Amino acid sequence: MILIKYLSENYEDMLQLLLEHVHLVVISVAISLIIAITFAILVLRSKWASIVLLSLFGVLYSIPSLAMFAFLIPVLGLGEKTAVVVLIIYNQYILVRNILIAFQSIDPSIIEAAKGMGLNSRQLFINIQLPLAAPIIIGGTRIAIVSTIGIATIASVVNAGGLGVILFDGLRMNYIIKILWGTIMAAGLALIANQILLFIEKITDRKAKGEFRSTPSEAPQGCKL
Repeated sequence: MILIKYLSENYEDMLQLLLEHVHLVVISVAISLIIAITFAILVLRSKWASIVLLSLFGVLYSIPSLAMFAFLIPVLGLGEKTAVVVLIIYNQYILVRNILIAFQSIDPSIIEAAKGMGLNSRQLFINIQLPLAAPIIIGGTRIAIVSTIGIATIASVVNAGGLGVILFDGLRMNYIIKILWGTIMAAGLALIANQILLFIEKITDRKAKGEFRSTPSEAPQGCKL
């Protein structure tokens, strides 16, 4: 009852913080994907370069998030910019690794067959490689989003807003209700995002395997899609 009472009295502030958190996650993951895809394409054909790049991102990923925030505050100051940069840095190891695995796992015979059909590099990438790699890329994105939702709660220490405000206010005040709501909302957001991306991942996996039918007319008579 106390939890419900707190929600009814503070739902507008809580909704605002939730929207700030979602904004932070969406912006950082979107930029992370663009950067990660670029890096992955550049080092895809070089095993040595991919090992060096993943090792570098692995070292950065191992740095505690609070330490990373503290390191960048003197350079970027407080606010959303610092939080986004930190989240992008942490996402690179997860995303680049999964994107590389996605493209490297494509059967070379499929690529050769597509080239034999006269597809150029652009057509090969858009029509063949990207659809086949999509399930693993989306799986990596799902992991990155869940990770980002968790790390973004710490972004409140640099005045970036988000659900961490509720959680850390509760810790400072020793107010268990705020701590519980901050935890519940962050965990709930991560769970919902995970389920949505998992659903999309399964659809793209079926499509990549040729099991997904896009229109009812393609289904055999008497079968349900």
